Amino acid sequence: MTELEVAMGMIVDVFARYSGVEGGKQSLTKGELKTLMEKELPGFLQSGREKDAVDKLLKDLDANGDAEVDFNEFIVFVAALTSACHKYFQQAGPN
Repeated sequence: MTELEVAMGMIVDVFARYSGVEGGKQSLTKGELKTLMEKELPGFLQSGREKDAVDKLLKDLDANGDAEVDFNEFIVFVAALTSACHKYFQQAGPN
């Protein structure tokens, strides 16, 4: 498999690892999203404001209003975060 195929598979696997613990396997509850963020993106949540950050993130990601994050909503988040990182590293790179 190519690097991109491996990366895509890893994203699917990470979503599947955290979804279904509390709710259905096809979406992340607020608690599952918080656990995923703590384990997979630990620098993203700031201590002391984690609850507010997760609440806001869930609200922003939940396009269909079901109070959960399905895979399509999750992948939009991953893509946006990846794009922001790319932009940051472009700006921080050699001048």
